[in-house]
Amino acid sequence: MKRDRWLLPEGMEEILPPAARHAEKVRRELVDLLDHWGYELVMPPLIEYLESLLTGVGSELDLDTFKLTDQVTGRLMGVRADMTPQAARIDAHYLRRETPVRLCYVGPVARTRPDEFGTAREPLQIGAELFGAPGVRADSEVLRLMLALLARAGFGAVHVEMGHVGIYRGLARAAHLTPEAEQELFAALARRSAPDVTALLASWSLPEGIRDAMQALIRLHGSFSEFEAAERALAGAPESVRAALAEMKAVWQAVRGLCAEVEWHFDLAELNGYGYYTGVVFAAFVGHFGRAIAQGGRYDEIGGAFGRARPAVGFGADLRLLLKLSDQPAKGGGGVFAPYRENDPALRQAISALRDQGERVIEALSDTPDEAREMGCDRELRQQNGRWTVVARQ
Repeated sequence: MKRDRWLLPEGMEEILPPAARHAEKVRRELVDLLDHWGYELVMPPLIEYLESLLTGVGSELDLDTFKLTDQVTGRLMGVRADMTPQAARIDAHYLRRETPVRLCYVGPVARTRPDEFGTAREPLQIGAELFGAPGVRADSEVLRLMLALLARAGFGAVHVEMGHVGIYRGLARAAHLTPEAEQELFAALARRSAPDVTALLASWSLPEGIRDAMQALIRLHGSFSEFEAAERALAGAPESVRAALAEMKAVWQAVRGLCAEVEWHFDLAELNGYGYYTGVVFAAFVGHFGRAIAQGGRYDEIGGAFGRARPAVGFGADLRLLLKLSDQPAKGGGGVFAPYRENDPALRQAISALRDQGERVIEALSDTPDEAREMGCDRELRQQNGRWTVVARQ
């Protein structure tokens, strides 16, 4: 059967002019923003040995990772599905600084499957990671940076949900749940199924206070004005649970006054990434889209697999998705159309000078009248009084 050779695999997309030019402009602005906050740019390889990619946080991505055999060594390799493990490897193995390390990155990752929203399988991941700094100060810096990046990308008013995986983890530990029971209850909470949560808790022999606290998780969400209800509901919980609750509140208090357009909510049953996050988690949403446009949190000890466990917190987003959802239009950017003249040093000098000034100059390659319009030129070089001058196109 004859196939259209121009068709791309499902979930793979191209960015065409003028959207690609706009995407590159935004990418540069966001990398500059990350640099201004002190986050150093790294450029990890697209393909690595599989055991490195699936270490720590990467183990959650096994099914999403494209796998291939290295023809040189015969070892199994993978196309990265997330750049966070690579940043952790760079911090632990190459930099090995004693002080906190701030790293950022932007580049394509590949996923074997689209998510439930049918998004692209080749996200352009942009993110930042802070290694070697525990506590509220580091968590709040990364959260503020995420919000600053979204604002620069055109998302001023966002909805942020916060949680803390230590709350559920502490309750599960106090209940002495088996790994299987912990995972079963986790799945019920993730489905937001109150009847399933109630039935599971009733089937186990648990201390009454722990059972009530676990039962309460599914309804403990809302604006931070309602946070006192969560504190009362978990007042009798183990110390580790109350400490996690206080830590999440402290991060919110450190950030809320600096981000006036943000709508803040908490959700104690938010367990996305439970397998690798260890502390505060956060995700940003916009009203017309049903999934997070950026998310992150604390994931301590990720570098342990590379020989150096350190506190870590970070966030990531898909730049392709941000560009699609942003209200900022992709404009062609205009340009200057220059005629073709042989042996005209003055014309060549004028073109070079304009390009040195940052102008986009397109030189004519044919006599087609539409060439300038097709190239998006809104001005042209015209010889007037013996000098080459930029004028508006008619």
